[in-house]
Amino acid sequence: MNQIKDTILLAGLGLIGGSIALAIKKKHPEKRIIGVDISDEQVVAALKLGVIDESADSFIDGAKKAATVIIATPVAQTLLMLDELAHSGIKHSLLITDVGSTKQKVVHYADQVLPAGYQFVGGHPMAGSHKSGVAAAKEFLFENAFYILTPGHKTDRQAVDQLKYLLQGTNAQFVEMSPEEHDGVTSVISHFPHIVAASLVHQTHHSEELYPLVKRFAAGGFRDITRIASSSPAMWRDILLHNKDKILDRFDEWTREIETIRAYVEHGDAEKLFNYFKTAKDYRDGLPLRQKGAIPAFYDLYVDVPDHPGVISEITAILAAERISITNIRIIETREDINGILRISFQSDDDRKRAEQCIEARAEYETFYADWRWKNEKRKRCRR
Repeated sequence: MNQIKDTILLAGLGLIGGSIALAIKKKHPEKRIIGVDISDEQVVAALKLGVIDESADSFIDGAKKAATVIIATPVAQTLLMLDELAHSGIKHSLLITDVGSTKQKVVHYADQVLPAGYQFVGGHPMAGSHKSGVAAAKEFLFENAFYILTPGHKTDRQAVDQLKYLLQGTNAQFVEMSPEEHDGVTSVISHFPHIVAASLVHQTHHSEELYPLVKRFAAGGFRDITRIASSSPAMWRDILLHNKDKILDRFDEWTREIETIRAYVEHGDAEKLFNYFKTAKDYRDGLPLRQKGAIPAFYDLYVDVPDHPGVISEITAILAAERISITNIRIIETREDINGILRISFQSDDDRKRAEQCIEARAEYETFYADWRWKNEKRKRCRR
């Protein structure tokens, strides 16, 4: 029984599940983690990388050996797994959690079908990456991120505390709320913004026939503000379907918002237009800078570079010498006799800061952050 107590079943060996496993191993090395995934390749990779200690033949076979079950799969699959657990006949108590981006449907279903001896705590770690798969898993992925916990009506306080203890290694900020509140909040600051970004891209696409140059000019700022439209189509289809009611409320609000600003433009109301943008600017400028939110942050550094051969390799060599990893690099603009803009993306804000210091200390380049606020600090020596 002690072996079961220290065993965790991880269902879903992707970026999120793998990162949770690594965080648990860091803080609780005594825990044994069994993994299961629909992809044999992911299972093999998880074993080779030490993310899991062993694999299971099936989800239920793994659950029979564990006291804790972490379901790191899409919401639709999570519901099926909860149903499997409910009919598994497993007699020992289970602590069960998930990582889904919507919570009402999952938590209510768990309350409905799970036996009394099982405790379900809904979970949503609000962090991610542009990469996917267990090979991209990082033990620090959730550091300083919000990790939302949504206990059900049948969940004991002890189960919530037990899960927080197990997830200590994530170094996340745990926030408890109801499933309804969670889905309302995320619909505002995550789900609907993805709809808006996708809609802007669609609008641009439709405009190409009338304005053939629109795609060419859509680089730079437009590409940046619509980055989240590049997220997984399957994931966002499922999120909107599972948070349908809250999303429909956001559509109603957005319609009223657009009608308001449209009326200001139609009537040529300069004062109201100024106040509209001023209010938005003030609120946006007051948002937290160093805190992870529902939408993954983009840690970008922009570098003014002269247009000459070898400049990109020179920059990357500086970063490689300091062992600073980059996730993406792209030239925003280069024209003859004009400096180009090199956008370099990093995994964390710390990496971005180190890169800024190193580039400015070792080369005559000016750097600035993704929010276009120029950095005028005195050049510093690189810090390891």
